[in-house]
Amino acid sequence: MIDDDRVHPTRDDPVGTSLSESLGGPLGPRAGRHPWWTPVRVVLAMTALCFALGMVQKAPCFADSWQDGDARYTYMCYSDLPYLYTGRGLAELNWPYTDDDQVRGRYEVMEYPVGIAYFAWATAWATHWANGSPDIEPRYAMPADSLFSDEEVAGEVRLFVVLSALGFALAALLSAWFLTQVNPRRPWDAALFALSPALALTALINWDLLVVVFVAGAMWAWARDRPGLAGALIGLGTATKLFPLLLLGGLLVICLRNRRMRDFWAAVGAAVAAWVLADLPAYLTGSEQWQVFWTFNADRGADLGSIWLVISESLDATFDPGTVNVGSWLFLGAWCLGVLVLGLKAPQTPRLAQLGFLIVAGFLLVNKVYSPQYVLWLLPLAVLARPRWRDQLIWQAGEVFYFASVWWYLGGDLDPAGGGDAGFYWLAILVRMLCELWLVGVVARDVLRPELDPVDRDQPMTTRSNVVAV
Repeated sequence: MIDDDRVHPTRDDPVGTSLSESLGGPLGPRAGRHPWWTPVRVVLAMTALCFALGMVQKAPCFADSWQDGDARYTYMCYSDLPYLYTGRGLAELNWPYTDDDQVRGRYEVMEYPVGIAYFAWATAWATHWANGSPDIEPRYAMPADSLFSDEEVAGEVRLFVVLSALGFALAALLSAWFLTQVNPRRPWDAALFALSPALALTALINWDLLVVVFVAGAMWAWARDRPGLAGALIGLGTATKLFPLLLLGGLLVICLRNRRMRDFWAAVGAAVAAWVLADLPAYLTGSEQWQVFWTFNADRGADLGSIWLVISESLDATFDPGTVNVGSWLFLGAWCLGVLVLGLKAPQTPRLAQLGFLIVAGFLLVNKVYSPQYVLWLLPLAVLARPRWRDQLIWQAGEVFYFASVWWYLGGDLDPAGGGDAGFYWLAILVRMLCELWLVGVVARDVLRPELDPVDRDQPMTTRSNVVAV
């Protein structure tokens, strides 16, 4: 017999209730529990299965070491990892921030934040060690752009992807565990993360999954009333991808409402300290190379997935990077101001997941590039902000539609037969944005009407005041 007050999806979620009918119906009051298969372990098993399916989805490209330029788009198995292994000097074990003239003459600087660069470099070392530490001296005499097609290096590329995937798998499992612990009464909400199509399809495109664990960990730490730890995890996340910095905006709203500004400043201080410590090795060994991430993003124009690309191509206009930067930041500033007002005017203190989701969604909607894997930035926030299968499926349906469309667009499969603009790809961008805006609207409604928030609605009055700020 059930003897705890945990919320079960077959009794709490209409979609879960409907799906359970084929398996005997919703969980009953006299249902027994398996002594080992706890909700947390089930969620972790789901995460492992989903991630494994994602690895299988990349199998066509893995089989030929990503050498087939058409297959990577046709089979939608593209990944940045194999190309950057040779394209950024990792095949020669070069430190990403070295200022050695010979290295910089052969390779571009790693254009990612330090957390990703460190992980990629460490994985490259592990790749060489696992491959018997091959002699890399002959590679120095080869043109850098020919390494990718070298047979020995091709084997390393596959191993590099496998070892990276193992690290990503650990990050996914740890993220899932954090999400089950944010609200102990609702561990099954993390199943929305564990079974996410977006997780399976995009986890291996780039290193973005590394930042997810810091976001999930920050929400877990805040739920445990540990603002310093939450801030430190936000700082480490910002050193891996910039967007976790936006979570401090959510903390500001909560702390203003609950008069916890001391906790806010503790989080900010810890975030700054963690970010500085993480960036220090890169800055001290190559300050110019460290700055490349910032200049690269500032000089970047409208790119794949962005509304700026749709506007510029449909109007046959060209926006210089400065115009896009100013426009994006102005919109984001107005959006954040709107979230601030929404959070302060709400009948009850919104949860961090709700505020964080709204802020990050606004950042992505007007960003100059919106890559397919950026959905991972929203995933841990979204599943806790609105733990309902219907809304999550609507949102992720748009992501899956865009995922297929962008690869077929890059492969030329969406080019009109008579020539002209790729209108179908523009449509895919708009559909993705509309599905995301649907979820934004539902979360904003929950903030304004807390009685519609499934998390708030299910909390006992004795714990309600603590959970709403999580």
